[in-house]
Amino acid sequence: MQKVAISACLLGQQCRYDGRENRDVVLLERLKDKTLIPFCPEDFCYGTPRPTMDLVETAEGVRALSNQTGTDLSAPVIAYAEAFFAAHPDIDLLIGKDRSPSCGVCSAKRYSPDKTLLSEAATGLMAAVAREKGVRCWDAEAYALKA
Repeated sequence: MQKVAISACLLGQQCRYDGRENRDVVLLERLKDKTLIPFCPEDFCYGTPRPTMDLVETAEGVRALSNQTGTDLSAPVIAYAEAFFAAHPDIDLLIGKDRSPSCGVCSAKRYSPDKTLLSEAATGLMAAVAREKGVRCWDAEAYALKA
């Protein structure tokens, strides 16, 4: 059976930054014959609720910076992603929450240090690790509409 890593909020877990969920019944119906393995690096690393973060292009590369303090929050998220894929080496597919700085596959916003929008098609930190490991990745909204 195909194993799918999926953003936990899409399953109905209340792990969004604001403590809500993003249950996607259309997506879940499409995935009903798959083994779903939930993940949420931001909840694991920073709890829920938590301040928001944005992807920012820095001299060190794209980093996730807290909108509240400007602190670089990237390292724990990347470490979580590495550990997740080490624990689940047989993941066939990752489905991430659109626009998330951690889970967005090709829909996250990326900013300059002065918060000028550079892209609305960036890859979040967890999705980037998945891609580096050769895992197929989709944003949830696109996958739910996929023929």
